[in-house]
Amino acid sequence: MRDHMRVVVQGGGRRGRRAGLAGVLWAGAELAVTVGVVVLLLVVHQVWWTNRQALAAAREEVRELEKDWRALPPLPDRPGSRDSGDSGPSAVPEPSASLSAVPSAPPRGTAPRSSAPPARESAYGVLRIPRLGVVVPVAQGVDKRAVLDKGYAGHYPGTAQPGAQGNFALAGHRNTHGEPFRYINRLRAGDELIVDVRGRRYTYVVGRTLAQTGERDTGVIAPVPRSTVRPEYGYDEPGAYITLTTCTPEYTSTYRLVVWGTLKK
Repeated sequence: MRDHMRVVVQGGGRRGRRAGLAGVLWAGAELAVTVGVVVLLLVVHQVWWTNRQALAAAREEVRELEKDWRALPPLPDRPGSRDSGDSGPSAVPEPSASLSAVPSAPPRGTAPRSSAPPARESAYGVLRIPRLGVVVPVAQGVDKRAVLDKGYAGHYPGTAQPGAQGNFALAGHRNTHGEPFRYINRLRAGDELIVDVRGRRYTYVVGRTLAQTGERDTGVIAPVPRSTVRPEYGYDEPGAYITLTTCTPEYTSTYRLVVWGTLKK
């Protein structure tokens, strides 16, 4: 009797396994979508929002600087201005130094000199690149968080002050955080780079470009700039130079792009 009442269900185990697999796949798909949304939000924040924040803050800093300058007398015109504020030669970057901080931004007369060098990591000048429509504060130092991530151009310690003999060397972001140097690869010989410092203007003229070099090529920011990686690029004679450095290719920090200019006579 009991044998006639036995019910046999076939295929139940297989259907259960299929249902379990479908649940796992669904959960995996939901996780993938969630991760994708989070990554997208991070990219939007990094690429778009930080640009807006840094660009707005940098523009406001330029306005504040220019407002302050209108209330102050121009800096005295004294030759031999140096980063350290002393009368000796400009310090040369240590051979072990690198351009890794980069990684988007000129005279009538001689260089100004204040009684003290600009305060570290504070904006003290404005760089204008008319060809690119760039107007960006210049701050002392190339610290990423304190200077470059604010959308500023950072002045390499140990290099010359604006308008002085030697090399006034700057770093700036090429992508994110205001990206002031994003399009410096578009600069051509003869383009102007203008630096304003409290009532004085220094105009440099673009002369040469190095499309790619290593982050440890400190020769490009030496007093007489010449690449140590590609020595066919650079200058041979002492003079008053400006150097712009940034990362390349875009959205990477593998190499450095360099633009050089000389002081307009």
